[in-house]
Order: sequence, then structure tokens, then C-alpha cells
Amino acid sequence: MEESIDKPVRESVDAIYRADSRRVLATLIRLLGDFDLAEEAMHDAFAAAIEQWPKDGVPLNPRAWLISAGRFKAIDSLRRRSRFDASLVELARRLDVETAAADFDDRFVNDHSSNDRSIEDDRLRLIFTCCHPGLQPEAQLALTLREVCGLTTEEIARAFLTSAATVAKRIVRAKAKIRDARIPYEVPSRAELPTRLDAVLEVIYLVFTEGYSASSGASLTRPDVSGEAIRLGRLLTQLLPEPEAIGLLALMLLHESRRAARTSPDGELILLDDQDRTLWNREQIAEGASLVERAWASRRIGPYALQAAIAAVHAQASNAAATDWSQIVALYDVLLRATPSPVIELNRAVALAMHDGPAAGLALIDAILKRGELKDYYLAHSARADLYRRLGKIEEARTAYAQALNLARQEPARRFLERRVRELAQ
Repeated sequence: MEESIDKPVRESVDAIYRADSRRVLATLIRLLGDFDLAEEAMHDAFAAAIEQWPKDGVPLNPRAWLISAGRFKAIDSLRRRSRFDASLVELARRLDVETAAADFDDRFVNDHSSNDRSIEDDRLRLIFTCCHPGLQPEAQLALTLREVCGLTTEEIARAFLTSAATVAKRIVRAKAKIRDARIPYEVPSRAELPTRLDAVLEVIYLVFTEGYSASSGASLTRPDVSGEAIRLGRLLTQLLPEPEAIGLLALMLLHESRRAARTSPDGELILLDDQDRTLWNREQIAEGASLVERAWASRRIGPYALQAAIAAVHAQASNAAATDWSQIVALYDVLLRATPSPVIELNRAVALAMHDGPAAGLALIDAILKRGELKDYYLAHSARADLYRRLGKIEEARTAYAQALNLARQEPARRFLERRVRELAQ
């Protein structure tokens, strides 16, 4: 009988861990003021849930129960450790006093309205803490992926083609900097937002990009990672409805809407022109398009809103031939002036090739590569190869595809490039 009770409870705990563990952690970081102590407390709380919930039942508000349990577990741990480390005595005493003064009774555990918004605010505070300008950009990204998204150091290392040891060092240094510099765990004031919001948006978009098109590995996409980025984007727009935050959410939704059509049933890559558009998620497209209109209505149009507008033009086309390439090229012109970037330049070149012919796009891509920019970016060589193919220059296309293949680290992309090379050989 006990086993039959334990199994569903354990499944509930596992489901709550997958859905809510990062929210619980965010609040524990605020309450305890220490990343590592909070993570230990979170795991202790989930262990306590596995032990107690079969006897007491799953609480009405599991997140609040876990936060309360985690805090008490942390205090108990600090009390034990303070016998051997005098520096922990004051921290244990302070947490004890704060807990005694706080309302951690049944009303906290069972009243959703009293704490759900606070937990959401804690997640936003954690994002801004991880993206503080006092931290190096690579540390901001690693810390966000680890603490906000819950990726392991090994997963982060694979995503950005570095070692797990390097990622771990970045995270340790970032946590030490937050602690030693007393970086506040808070959403910045309106006056500080212009210098802080950009970093948060960039990190969320990098998280999404890794989920939408994994930089390496066996799968083209990582839905859990892109889904987490969209969730963070929603949270950001709810609490800080800035036009660029709205634009970023729109961009992510419009890209994510294509996910089901981007691979075949056996996991092979399908290019945009060849996708079955009936598989595109119309709800996400409608929401994304509405958000684009909302961002543009503000008249404060930034890079994310511009990219979202480009994605919306693609989404509105019933098929590849119906795409309004002139509008896309015009939007890229504006985007390139707002945010000069070789990747944006490459994307504009591809759009121009669709509008004016492959030779026009090829000249621009060759100019980018001649400058030495994007020489290690496999998509630049792949785009160049495709334009040579369309021009009937088979030998040049094969050489460019081989260069792309040498640089690609994602298995579906590699298989696609190998297939192109074989087709040209025939």
C-alpha cells in the first residue's frame, strides 16, 4: 500500500520540480541571500516533500510549502555549521529572527494570492541579478542558464563549445562577485533600466536561440530551453512592459511557431521554403503579430521589434513564393542601421538574393567573408553554397558546402549539408 501511495506522490514531486524548482530557488535566494545555500535548501525541501507528502498529502500550494521548508532547512543547516564556523552564527541568528517575524504558517502555504506574485517578482529579481553590469557578459549568460533555467554546467559548456570547467569557474566567480560587491537582489529603478534591460533581453534571447537552434548535439531544437526563454519573456513583459521586451517576446513566439515544421518525423532539417506551413502554430503567430503591433505603436522601435516584424512578414505568407521580400529587405535596411552586425548583414544578403537574384546576395556574402567576419560561422558558408547552387556553379557550391560542413557541430545540420554535397556530386 505504501508503495502505491509513494509512486504518485513521487511523480507529483518530480513534475513540480520540473515546472517550479527555479521559481522556488529564486525566492530562496532572496530569503537566504546566498546562491549555494539556497540551492542546497531547495534540494533539501524536495527531499522533505518526498518524505512527508505521502503521509500528509500534497499541499494546496506546493511551491509555498517548498519555500517554507527550504528556509527552515537552511536555518537548521546553518545552526549546525555555526558550531564549527563562527562567521555563520550571525547569519543563522538573522534568518531565525526574520523567520519568526514572517508569516510562514498555514495561510502562507495555502493562500495562492498572497505569494504567487511575490514568487514571480523573485524570478525577475534573479534575472536582473544574474545580468548585473558588474558581471562579465559570458558570466551573465552562464549564471542565468544555470540559476534561472536550471541547465547543468555540462549542458552550458556543450551549448557554447567550451569546457564544463570553464563554465563552472565563470559561475563561481560571478556568485563571488555578487556576494563580495553586495550586488542587490532587485529589479532596478526606472532610471537604471536603460543600462540594465538590454543585458537581460540579450541573455533571454541567447537562451532562446540555443533552444530554437542548438549550437551542437543530436537535436535541431531544445524545446525545454526555448520554452523557458519564452516564459521569462512573458514574465518580463508582464512586470516591465517596455517596447523592446514586447518585441523580444513577439520575436520568440513567431520563431517558435515554426518548430513543428522545421524537422521531418525522423529529425532531418527542413529549410523555411520547404516547410509545411499548415504545421505552424497559428495561436503563437497571432499572439506574436499582436505584440509586434503593440511594440510598434509605442514609436520606440528597437532591434527586437524590427526582427519580430521581419518574422511576422514570413508568418503572414501562405507559402514561400508569397513572401514579401521587398518589405523584408527594407526592414533589414533599418535594422542594419540601428544595430550594425555581420549576422544581420548576412541575413539581409539572403533576403536580397530572394528579391534581386542570387548574384546580388552572393556579392554581399563574399564581401562579409573577405573582411574576415563570419569565417567560422557555418551558416555564412552554407548560404553562400546555396546561392552558388542556384546560379548553377556546382563546383563552387560543393566547396562552400564542404566549408560549412567542416564548421557545423549540430548533427541535423551536418546531415543536411552532407546530403547537399551528395546531390551536387550526382
